Amino acid sequence: MQSRGDRHGMGIPCYLFRIDRYEENELPLSLGLRQDSIPLMKRLLLVLIFAALASPAFAKPNLLLITVDDMSCDSIGAFGCALEGTTPNIDAFAAQSRKFLRAHVQVGNCYPSRNVMWSGRYPHNSGVEGFYQVKPIDYPVMSDLMKAAGYYTAIRGKVSHSTPYQPYPAWDADTTILPDGSQAHIKDVESYYTSTKAAIDGAKEAGKPFCFNINISDPHKPFWHPDDPHPTSRIFTADEVPVPGFLPDDPAIREELGLYYSSVRRADDCFGQVMRALNESGLAEDTFILFLSDHGMPLPFAKTQLYHHSTHTPLMVKWPGVTEAGSVDETHLVSAVDFLPTLLDVIGAEHPDGLDGRSFLPLIKGEVQDDREVVFKEYNENAGGFRNPMRGVQTAKFLYLFNPWSNGERVMATATNGTATWKTMKKLANEDSAIAERVDLMEHRVVEEFYDVENDPDCRRNLIDEPAYAEELAKHRKLLKEWMVKTGDHMLSAFEGRQDPAALAAYMEKVEAEAQARKSAKRGGGKKDGKKQANLIRIRLPETIEAGKTVTLKVPHQFPEELGEQVVQVTLKAGPDQKRVAREILKASGKGVLEVNFDVPAEVPGNVISFAAFVGKDYDENLQHLQTKSVPVK
Repeated sequence: MQSRGDRHGMGIPCYLFRIDRYEENELPLSLGLRQDSIPLMKRLLLVLIFAALASPAFAKPNLLLITVDDMSCDSIGAFGCALEGTTPNIDAFAAQSRKFLRAHVQVGNCYPSRNVMWSGRYPHNSGVEGFYQVKPIDYPVMSDLMKAAGYYTAIRGKVSHSTPYQPYPAWDADTTILPDGSQAHIKDVESYYTSTKAAIDGAKEAGKPFCFNINISDPHKPFWHPDDPHPTSRIFTADEVPVPGFLPDDPAIREELGLYYSSVRRADDCFGQVMRALNESGLAEDTFILFLSDHGMPLPFAKTQLYHHSTHTPLMVKWPGVTEAGSVDETHLVSAVDFLPTLLDVIGAEHPDGLDGRSFLPLIKGEVQDDREVVFKEYNENAGGFRNPMRGVQTAKFLYLFNPWSNGERVMATATNGTATWKTMKKLANEDSAIAERVDLMEHRVVEEFYDVENDPDCRRNLIDEPAYAEELAKHRKLLKEWMVKTGDHMLSAFEGRQDPAALAAYMEKVEAEAQARKSAKRGGGKKDGKKQANLIRIRLPETIEAGKTVTLKVPHQFPEELGEQVVQVTLKAGPDQKRVAREILKASGKGVLEVNFDVPAEVPGNVISFAAFVGKDYDENLQHLQTKSVPVK
């Protein structure tokens, strides 16, 4: 009798009897077999062996890949959240899983972040540096590789963000479309059960294991609010929420954080529904589950940045028979670029050429892996195509950031500028010099930043000019340059000339021209292919609007299936000159109604406001634009 390993490399041994080595009268007597029963037993054992090898225990595991949107790592109880009760379902999962305390994503915004996860390539190598489609591509991504390996591939949410272009042929199903043909609302808790069940049922019908990427929308904005038709199981109030160390403590900021944490709880509700569907399917013990957030909370100094809290992600893996329940890896640094090669090792598939990541399967098994002391991070542009490129290298103790766009005049374009928190910080900056410095840093940055993230995870003290850290700074600069050379990063010339404003200006002129050329080409393409639409969205005004109060605007939408997920940008304008006050950027697909909340200023010139909305990432290439008439404010 010879041991031949186990179910997934550890845990459940499988023994193969080498019966072919023996004549009928030579089988070991230790097996306790009578000589006259040997021929029958030999056949029976062979049947049992082949049955065992064909059993689910030796089949490829199902893959359930769960992301939450815009959730900071420390918003989860199992990762040290200071607010009790934010994530009971996720915490229960953590107790059954292996946690990675030093895990990071590469990018601080969602489209390029997700493409790193499922391509195994850094953005400057995949081509997906921003919110634009890259087609054609000359490399396979996860859905291609899983489909080729015999998997049923399905996705829910963030469909256009999860592959270089959309629609992508390698998905067998988009379960954002529910079995009854309706479009699932991204904030509807129960629909996550329905979508998960549909993916599992589709795989069963196809007779294949499933690879299901389910993307939970919360706590991405719009946050839960008191009039939200999609409830959360717990509401957190402004006075009980913790204020992150990278933000000032102010009542208005606390109000927004209360909505954020209530949305975190709704994300946890959705996660619970996903687990419910998996457990009811009977396949939980045959399913590899990976959970994380795509980046930090959608507030200043988190989302669209490369700070510690921007990229630190609550990575957890549960693989029955392999991972030790409740175990923790607090040593090794892993990152999103490593996910695809790891998944390929989990299913025993070959790696395609060109992957930048490296499998951390040994760490999932509780083993040790060398060369896990550093992660590299990058950011290039926002959803509007504005370039503020940055690079970062993080070790267990330090974080170095390089910002070639910073020249003291250029202002960073970021999704968090429309938040109540940022507006409050701008207002407080007029009275508080410390907050004014933070606002200036957020808007203009400096070319180099260096932080002791072990003692200063909020990245409040820039050590770049402190002599005591010169040696560590030189080490991290060297690490970043070596990575740039190895991966062919187009920012290398700027990094080498980081002390030369002319070199930085030349680099920025180049990448900004490339971005503008891409946008111009898309505008030209839009006119030629006749995709301009006229009846995709409407604006439904509220009955009354009061100064100093929150107004909820409804935007019904109906997008044809071929348009997939679209960006909808909604703007509040005030006064007779229609000066922009705030803009919210949302995403939608199919048929539904978006709800947008705006804080109406306490004082409105002329006591009139108006609203505008357009479909698209850029106004110049919009598919539809609407502008309301002026509306009186009480």
